[in-house]
Amino acid sequence: MTSRERFLETILFGKPDRIPFTPGGGRETTLAAWHAQGLPEDANYLDLVFERIDDLRSVRGLPPADHRPEQTYVDPGVSFRMIPTFDEKVLEHKDGHYVVQDWMGAVTEISDRYDYTYIRSAKDFVTRKWHKFPVQSWEDWENMKWRFDPNHAERYPKDFETRCAKLRERDCAYELHFNGPFWQLREFCGMEGLCLLMLEQPDLVHTMARFWMEFCLETMKRLLEHVVPDGLHFSEDMAFKEHPMISPEMTEEFCAPCYRAWIEEAKSAGVPVFSVDSDGRVDHLVPVWMQCGVNCVDPMEVAAGNDLRAMRAAFGKRMAFRGGIDKRAIAAGGAVLEAELERIRPIVEDGGYIPGCDHAVPPDISWQNYQDYTLQLAEMTGWMK
Repeated sequence: MTSRERFLETILFGKPDRIPFTPGGGRETTLAAWHAQGLPEDANYLDLVFERIDDLRSVRGLPPADHRPEQTYVDPGVSFRMIPTFDEKVLEHKDGHYVVQDWMGAVTEISDRYDYTYIRSAKDFVTRKWHKFPVQSWEDWENMKWRFDPNHAERYPKDFETRCAKLRERDCAYELHFNGPFWQLREFCGMEGLCLLMLEQPDLVHTMARFWMEFCLETMKRLLEHVVPDGLHFSEDMAFKEHPMISPEMTEEFCAPCYRAWIEEAKSAGVPVFSVDSDGRVDHLVPVWMQCGVNCVDPMEVAAGNDLRAMRAAFGKRMAFRGGIDKRAIAAGGAVLEAELERIRPIVEDGGYIPGCDHAVPPDISWQNYQDYTLQLAEMTGWMK
């Protein structure tokens, strides 16, 4: 099977030849720790993992694992970000911290070990503090929304159609990613600000959510005319440890219309997978997502209280999962890791599950333990056969 076929067969409860191998990756501090522990500076850690897998396959008389897609992934280059962004600038520097106006218009504080490029992307595990968000009133909203013109000349690259033509010939899975309504409105208002607005000014929240729904629809439609993704993936962190940030009823009221509109549009074009990425415990939100057409959730953080076996019993084969391996067990290694993998084995065997670390791999997972974990995961997911 190609990696694309393998992905779809797994998520859609089919019969893959093996399960996609997605153990999870480290960020800057993780890689720095691994380099100090023996990972060569110029080496790709997953390449080294597959070298070990291939060595073991060779001992078993098997050919090397076919783990690299034949067709290089092509990014169609569609942007769902604001255009133009706000000017990034340092407003203050004191006591070992920068106070920055970030590209989204928020006033954010970070350690001066980093610069504001760490706010743009998740390069590392960076703690931030937010002082102010750009939308606190109707007037602020009117001053924000012009930045989200779906027909802006920079929304699509000049070689968009060429990229799409190449992407149509892919043998690797392609998922279109953009922010869900809770995530995006939280970037506008901040979490506390958004939750207060839901209670005190629900009309403003409905207006922003409807605007975001329509903007994403229009931006997505042009792409769907040229290429059909294998999935839509909504970034939607909306849960804490043990509880969601808003109730299922509020999720239905403010967020579900977006999910339904996007999924209906994409499904009519032939997209089969619709997934939500949310940290925290999500079991109370899954029924709402399912009713909207979502059929996959990740990363299923164990420390937050997510129980894959309980959710599989509750939702059956209507919901697939990704992630779900406790990062703490990987860090502990040995018998603790073995017990963790045995815990998820029934879900792996039941289908509809791509196992991996339940978030980015932190630096307390040693290079040795990561290698041990990946080899055991490769065995479980069929890469050693």
